[in-house]
Amino acid sequence: MTVGRSLWAIILIKLAILFLVFRLFFFPDLLSRDYPTDEDRAAAVRGQLIDRGSQPDRQPTDNQHSTP
Repeated sequence: MTVGRSLWAIILIKLAILFLVFRLFFFPDLLSRDYPTDEDRAAAVRGQLIDRGSQPDRQPTDNQHSTP
């Protein structure tokens, strides 16, 4: 049973390190870099959601399958 516990400990340590590395290098905090306050960040996210929601649906192009 001690081997199992040590293996689980190694797995958990590896996962923690992996997630920390991913967070630091691949997911930078762009909102805090571009907007100084929480209100500005919220307004930017809200504006993006509204803008993307109001765009018309994409029409199928020639290379996509369409029903006859």
